[in-house]
Amino acid sequence: MNFLKKLFAPREPYKKEYYTFTVKCKRCGETVTGRIDVDNDLSVEYEADGDVFYARKVLIGENKCFQRIEANFKFNADRKMIEQEVIGGEFVE
Repeated sequence: MNFLKKLFAPREPYKKEYYTFTVKCKRCGETVTGRIDVDNDLSVEYEADGDVFYARKVLIGENKCFQRIEANFKFNADRKMIEQEVIGGEFVE
């Protein structure tokens, strides 16, 4: 009976963890916000020592400028960012 109570008891909702970042386009100056789902968007980098994960996002603004802004990130095994790089723009704090 205790098994059935555990099975049908309401559960706490799972909280998703995101890393949100903002970049500014070098061509037009538009700011674009991106987001990385830390649970699903990270890929393993096998050539590095230890567990290192990376994510790559390509952002395009909404104005007439269609410049691609590429953002690359590296995370450690605890899913904490250790390195970030942007091509075609710059990070905005």
